Amino acid sequence: MFHATGFGVADVPDTLTGNCGDNPGIACRLAWDLSHSTTATQVVKVYLAGPVSQAGRIAFVLVLALFVRAIVHRVINKVTERAATATLAVTPNGRAHKAVGTVPLAGTERREQRARALGSILRSAVSVIVFGIAALTILGILGFNLAPLLASTAVLGVALGFGAQNLVRDYLAGLLMLVEDHYGVGDTINAGVATGTVEAMTLLTTRLRDVNGVVWHIRNGTIDSVGNESQGWSRAVIDYPVPYGEDLARIRALMEQAADSLYRERGWKKLMLEKPEVWGAQELSGKEVTMRLVAKTAPMRQWEVARELRARVKAALDAAGVQPAGPDTIVVSATSGAAPQPEPAAVALATANGRPTEIEADTAAEDPPGTS
Repeated sequence: MFHATGFGVADVPDTLTGNCGDNPGIACRLAWDLSHSTTATQVVKVYLAGPVSQAGRIAFVLVLALFVRAIVHRVINKVTERAATATLAVTPNGRAHKAVGTVPLAGTERREQRARALGSILRSAVSVIVFGIAALTILGILGFNLAPLLASTAVLGVALGFGAQNLVRDYLAGLLMLVEDHYGVGDTINAGVATGTVEAMTLLTTRLRDVNGVVWHIRNGTIDSVGNESQGWSRAVIDYPVPYGEDLARIRALMEQAADSLYRERGWKKLMLEKPEVWGAQELSGKEVTMRLVAKTAPMRQWEVARELRARVKAALDAAGVQPAGPDTIVVSATSGAAPQPEPAAVALATANGRPTEIEADTAAEDPPGTS
């Protein structure tokens, strides 16, 4: 005769509630109704009903976690996609930019990258939170005592927080930079230790390449301040020196004419948000006046616009006969014989300020000795 003492059959009353409890499950009730055997009922309860019930509860928790994760991910995708495709630029007063219909915004791609990066971070965070809660729930179903586990996890988190302060600071700084849109991939920034174009950005580091091709890896937590040279719009600034004696009103008119000719061209007008302006005399010296011309451009397009504006201004001033500003010259000439060598004083003057200059002197030809 079989004695299931491991199940405590000897102490179990010979009733349904005694074998299956106050809330008997379907399997235990069915086993009792068919067999009226305490041993068979206990076997079904321990080896069948219990594991199946736990498996069902675990499966329900997993399905619920996947469902919640899918719903939240879908909401995040819609929000980030809407943010990525919102390309309408606005001015500080809240109105749409007047050039938005004609000027392609180069910052659109950066906005899309930022929105999708934020979406990726949010989706990862949601997945960790949802599946973390699901894992704790499953451990509770399996009968684990979660109190010591949660206490040890808290202690471990505090220890990691003290031991990895720089790492935590880097991650938090990277998250805030991304959320607040300090800069993004493709921007030209001045991070203090280096200036260059951002090639990649993570929550931990920022990778940028300077003008010499050197790749810099900068921890986000070490960036105290950053200057973004390509966010929203850029400005091409041209400082052009002209001789001190020139008529500045005439020079201004020639520079405006050259800038207007560039702005009227369809290909260049797409790169400029506003008509170029001549601000006037920027610097004065005893030899030259520096005139400043500026143009508001789309992000990252200021350099090509500046190069073309310099070429147009030079061509306009050359055509008008405006001589370039430069160092003083001394004309040296002779009517006969070999050209005289410059005096040492003239050579010293020519090499003043650390740069050579053309030496020409105006001298009167002397008659050779013995002539009348």
